Amino acid sequence: MKRKTWRWVGIGLLAMLGALVFVGADWLRGLSFVVRAAGMQGAVPEAVAGFRNAPFEKSELRVPTRHGEVRARLYRPREVRGRTVVLTSGVHADGIDEPRLVKLAEDLARGGQMVLSPEPPDLLRYEITPRLPDVIEDAALWVSGREDLAPGGKVDLFGISFSGGLSVVAAGRPALRDKVASTLSFGGHGDLPRVLTFLCSGQLPDGSHLTPHDYGVVIILLNVADRLVPPEQVEPLREGIRTFLRASHQTQTDRKLAEETFAHARVLETRMPEPASRLMGYVNLRNVAALGPLLLPLVREFAADPSMSPARSPAPASPVYLLHGAGDTVIPSMESVLLAQALRPYTEVHQLSTPLISHAEVDKKAGAADMVRMVGFWASLLDE
Repeated sequence: MKRKTWRWVGIGLLAMLGALVFVGADWLRGLSFVVRAAGMQGAVPEAVAGFRNAPFEKSELRVPTRHGEVRARLYRPREVRGRTVVLTSGVHADGIDEPRLVKLAEDLARGGQMVLSPEPPDLLRYEITPRLPDVIEDAALWVSGREDLAPGGKVDLFGISFSGGLSVVAAGRPALRDKVASTLSFGGHGDLPRVLTFLCSGQLPDGSHLTPHDYGVVIILLNVADRLVPPEQVEPLREGIRTFLRASHQTQTDRKLAEETFAHARVLETRMPEPASRLMGYVNLRNVAALGPLLLPLVREFAADPSMSPARSPAPASPVYLLHGAGDTVIPSMESVLLAQALRPYTEVHQLSTPLISHAEVDKKAGAADMVRMVGFWASLLDE
């Protein structure tokens, strides 16, 4: 979640605080979390953000899974309130060090919740595979079996971006059905083939059109590179794509370094034979119009495994919370709407699409009504 200075009308926030006195501490806890997450500044917001804050400690762990041990980080408050959260990042080479993930984990820990963030290796390589829900499931099982980490044997599953949908998949598996109290998909998908089709074409399920972010189609190319180039060209092409993606992330923190990394991606393009060189050229130019039609025929086969789509997998027995940015161009907000419809016959679902979020980060200015809905969403989730 991106930290920004939000301009608040002090009297409006004070009025909301006054109302919360009558609503209860749960809403105040939700407001405190949202204020922390959004990085609101000023005397009143900072006082709200400090409500029942707890200092916490961080430690590094290795968590066993069926695909081998994975690195993980534990955020342990000195005064624990609420269940332990298993929090999984999106598709990102920084893994558990990704700044938005760290910010969310710290905000939860300050509120008193213990947080374990596992690091599935496939996410570090920008790969979306059936191994991912396995790792989330196994990490949650490991935590739930530790009395010192999960008193009572239950956890919450929170996932960001594609890991949001995959956390819903994991929560619905038989081994976890009685061990997960709630699941949050933050900017996540419902049906992977449907999302990938959108990223290649801009076509939404209702027939309307939205220009997709170039990030998504580049991720698809990395995952299906072996279907488009000879075997000896696959890894050089993937290395070039990962270099481009790394530069894209660096633009958020160090633009000079990002430009150097983008330049290196262009150099790698010149060293590749055809057809890898042509495909890498499309990546460097962010040419979605050229890449999309090439990738679209491969989408359904690549994403066919139902374990990569919560809408195609058994529903969790516990409540599911779906939070989405209304204008998301990586995973459209319609994904959460459609997933909510698919899950409601089987479980309790809370769904919110909000203009306060872009893609899995709170980074927009708040209107009063949107703020109230966001606080209510988090208050309900944190009180499960």
